[in-house]
Amino acid sequence: MVRSRSIVALLSACLTLALGSVATAADKREPIVVEDPHYGEVLFYFYQEDYFPAIVRLLAAQNQSQVEDHIDESELLLGGLYLSYGHHLEASKIFERLLANNVDPEIRDRTWFFLAKIWKQRGYLAESRQALDRIEGKLPKNLQREALMLRAQIFIDGGEYDEAIALLENWKGKTEWASYAKFNLGVALVRSGRVDEAAEILADLGDMDPFNEELTSLRDKANLALGYALLQDGQPDAAKPILQRVRLEGPFSNKALLGVGWADAEIESYRRALVPWMELRNRDLLDSAVQESMLAIPFALAKLDSISQAADHYLNAIEAFYEESARIDQTILHLESGEFFHQFLTDDPLDSTGWYWRLDDLPEGPQARYLFHLLSTHEFQEGLKNYRDLNYMYLNLDTWQDSVDVFASILETRKQAFDERLPRVQEALGRADIDDMVARKLEFDALLNDIEQSNDWLALATESEFAMWGEITGLEATPALAANIPEAEEVRDKIALLKGVLQWELEKQFSDRLWRIRRDLRQTGEALVETQRARRQIDESIRREPLEFASYDDRVYGLAPRLEGMKMRVEDEMQAQVAYLQAIAIGELSAQKTRLDTYTIQARFALAAIYDTAATVSEVSD
Repeated sequence: MVRSRSIVALLSACLTLALGSVATAADKREPIVVEDPHYGEVLFYFYQEDYFPAIVRLLAAQNQSQVEDHIDESELLLGGLYLSYGHHLEASKIFERLLANNVDPEIRDRTWFFLAKIWKQRGYLAESRQALDRIEGKLPKNLQREALMLRAQIFIDGGEYDEAIALLENWKGKTEWASYAKFNLGVALVRSGRVDEAAEILADLGDMDPFNEELTSLRDKANLALGYALLQDGQPDAAKPILQRVRLEGPFSNKALLGVGWADAEIESYRRALVPWMELRNRDLLDSAVQESMLAIPFALAKLDSISQAADHYLNAIEAFYEESARIDQTILHLESGEFFHQFLTDDPLDSTGWYWRLDDLPEGPQARYLFHLLSTHEFQEGLKNYRDLNYMYLNLDTWQDSVDVFASILETRKQAFDERLPRVQEALGRADIDDMVARKLEFDALLNDIEQSNDWLALATESEFAMWGEITGLEATPALAANIPEAEEVRDKIALLKGVLQWELEKQFSDRLWRIRRDLRQTGEALVETQRARRQIDESIRREPLEFASYDDRVYGLAPRLEGMKMRVEDEMQAQVAYLQAIAIGELSAQKTRLDTYTIQARFALAAIYDTAATVSEVSD
């Protein structure tokens, strides 16, 4: 849970830096401005906590130069996303390159702190220390205390106890961090051999009044550490009351009960020692404290001269160890088959990946009881998450492969449609003589120029007007109208009037009609130019389309072997990860089996010694 909070905090810091939204007040931030739509799509998946598709889209956008307005921001976000999958080495390269630039010092220091914390969790102590050394300013108080604690833990894990003691002994304050500082200081003092100094600190911590479950567990842990330190220092009387402070239902109760029993046994109070050991006997046999108690009980009974009961308990212990050893052998065989790890995938949906995944339910089966011990180890959890992520990638590649088949089908459909339509298009283009249309348009332009120059108003008359003009001129040529009589003269005057009115109308509308025709011719010319451009585009498309189809062929059909190769690589990595997990699990189970075998041998030797003693006593009695 702490690790998840670290990643979330680091991603938030990276995103804050990436989006340039440095706070001007504690609760007011500048609005986020996204310039590139593809970067906005990445942020959409990021805020949904779908980090795998966010990484895929971000890498694709970077490869196609689609996030040019967010180059540094996208790199920082990519580094945070890499960390969500545990790729700390790739992420560190990005952060070390970009955080060296002129960025906000507060965000830079916070980012280095979270990087140091993650490296510590991954076991890279040197890198974690280097990241802490890169912090130049002062962190916020809560992070400053955590950074100090982190450095102390690095010293302790690295065996530099004096440095850790010097860092922790002057810790001030009464917060939860102060309690952790006391505990780590006590541990460092014990490991450096200064038990008396550690006793005072751990005793004070073990006597505190906690206000939450976390501090309650820390109190139990402090009492357990101090109790065993006193036992190893030869102070069983002082160790017993300290160990008795540990809760009977807490996670450290088994070791505490075992220690209480040994404290009584050290002062030869074996009857009292039996009380906590008998309580342990009914608990989970996988716990080493429970296993040891099954040997400690007959040991105490033998010391109390209850030889028969001691022999019975040794026999019970041998039988229990044998049965547990047989179950471990069966579990090891199940682990070697690989089905054990496949259950983690079939029983749990792939709704999340990376460091945020947590196992809610254990797979069913007799081997499930061993998972509590395996999952308590950081190494096995990380390996299991990696195996699950690899399976997610394999299924994702499988989906992509199906998509490629769909793209190939679409491409073939388009090629077929193109081949079917091309002859019809070419036939239609052959019928459309654009050059002839252009020539005719130019002829119309020349004719209109001649009409304008000659002021030929009759040339622009409509069909009805031209017919009327023809009728009038036909009437003028009638022979009867040539007679010199009043009736002929009257008709000639009427014809002249009609002709004059029509001519006047045609001359009046000549300019307007000329402008309209020129406008229509200009639009016709523009349409012909656009048609010529479209024709060139069609010709270019006819020429280019086969080349594009060939390019798509290479891309689409070239993806299939690449995806298949990637799937093979992922399969190999999955097999390697299974082998790694098998090695961890089998190693842990083998260690338990070895411990059980050792305890079995000890029980057999002790039982043989009891039988020898009983036989000797019987011979002496006879």
